[in-house]
Parts: sequence; C-alpha cells; structure tokens
Amino acid sequence: MPQPRLKLVVTGDDFGYCPRRNQGIVDCFLAGGISNVSLLVNASAAKQAADLAKRHRIPIGLHANLSEGEPVCQNLQQVSTLVNSQGFFHGKMGFRQALERGQLIMNQVELELRAQVRRFVKLTRHLPHHMDGHQHVHVLPDIREVFAHVLSDLGIFYTRVPVEPGLQNCPWLPEHLQTFYTQVEKDALDSVPVFRRHGIRWPDVYLGLTTMGQNMSQSSLQKAIKQALAAGLSERRSRSGSGFQQSVVTAELMVHPGYPSYPQEGGCGEGPDDFSQSTERHHELSVLTDPSVLDLYHQEKVQLCSFKDL
Repeated sequence: MPQPRLKLVVTGDDFGYCPRRNQGIVDCFLAGGISNVSLLVNASAAKQAADLAKRHRIPIGLHANLSEGEPVCQNLQQVSTLVNSQGFFHGKMGFRQALERGQLIMNQVELELRAQVRRFVKLTRHLPHHMDGHQHVHVLPDIREVFAHVLSDLGIFYTRVPVEPGLQNCPWLPEHLQTFYTQVEKDALDSVPVFRRHGIRWPDVYLGLTTMGQNMSQSSLQKAIKQALAAGLSERRSRSGSGFQQSVVTAELMVHPGYPSYPQEGGCGEGPDDFSQSTERHHELSVLTDPSVLDLYHQEKVQLCSFKDL
C-alpha cells in the first residue's frame, strides 16, 4: 500500500466473553477485518481468549470492567461498594447511578483496576498495549482520575476517548441510545485534560457508536472513514497552528464481531446478555470481513494497525 491517509485500529471488544465470541473475533482477525482486541479478564472464557491471542499473534489490550459480572479482586467480591447483594457489579446504568449518589469508594475502584491488570499480565505475560473501559466506565467523573492514575503508574499509555464525529446527526439511532451516547461523549470530553495531565494518549478520532450492530454496513463504514479523515486533519491542524503539515490521521473503530452466544454460556458470571445472544454480533463479523469493506480500505488508503503501531 502507498503512504496511508488513515491508520485505523479496528478493536474487537469483549474478547473472552464466551467461546463463541472468541471464535468469531479470531475468524475476523484472520480474515483481515480487525487488527486489535480488548480482553475482559473477568469473563468466563478469558484464558481461552488469551491463549488464542498468543497463538495467532493478535495485539491485545485490557477492557477494564467495573459494571458487569464479578470483581477480580478477591477482597471486593463479598462486601464492597462496587457490588450488589449477590456479589455482582451494579450493571451499566446501576454503576452510573451508584456513582452519581456518591456510593462508590474510589480506593476500591483502584484496587479492582490494578487487580484486572495483574490478571491480564498473568494471562498474557505482558502489560496491556492499551486499556479502556467496558461500557465506557473509564471516562465517568471520578473514575477517570483513578483510571488515568493507574495507567500512568503502570506505564500503559494508550486509551480510548469516545468522541465520535457526526454522532449528533444520526436520526436512525433510538432516542435512548442517542441520550446515552451523548452523555458518554460529554464525559469523554471532560476526561481529555485528565488523561493529558497523566501523559495518556489516544488516536486522533474515535468511531464505533454509530456503526454498532445492525447499523454497521459498507456505506456506514465509508461515511465514518470520511468523517474520521476530516475530523482528524482538523484536530491536527488545531494542535499545530500555523506550522500544520498534512500527515497520517489515526483513528480507532470499536467493533463487536462474534457468533451469537449460546444461552447460559459465557458472560462475566451472570450469563450472556441479550446483545451477545443476538444475530447483531454475526452481522458485524460478516460486514467487517466482506470483500467490499476490505476494498474500501484500499481505495481510501486506510492501513489497519494496532495501538503499538501508532
């Protein structure tokens, strides 16, 4: 390929969730549809996922999880502010509600994040190349400070900042998702100075909220890539001022390929969720590996890569 215009990290999230997810992610990687994965270390098939990543040389990072399943830190599994009476995390919205009510102890958040990094290192024999948050918990108020401190202290210098160009112009998104994504974007923007202060880096552009599940298609990916190029060049121009020189834009595309989970198989302790059992995972796998999408990357001079290649 000639000099790329866009270096794109295509990250398959939730690696380790179940054997079916693992197989779908590996198949997607081997077909050239993704270039990176993010591991849930408290998921039921995490060890299998780590072994597969090693076997196939798949670049791998940590998908820090504070909202689904059971904690990794044993001291927090029975009595802590992070879990409910059954010993499970509070859930995507329950975690946010507990945070808003001031019920979460940040020292316990730090203990769990560090325990998950230790589990990751035990499984993979190396530090994560990047670290983000399952269900975007890493950009939430207060959590972002603890998260950035842990990354900086451990020498993990790449994360995800979920601010997506064009997010406000997606009438096909249901109202509840639009509301949730808008709040995620606000939290992410508020995280930028925190992450910068700790020396944490991220690609120029983030993609993936508007192309998730059934909303993923060759045309939606093409639109996202064009928006990434425009937004990335604008970002680089604003950083460089009068000394701007056009260079390669970097971006991350968050994706969720896989085969539908079997009922009662997988998850992080509570079984697989509805999205995991739906056909939307397989739909993403099919789109990402479609020859028309791979041709699109070539036509737009997009080079797939991992965080360690940035």
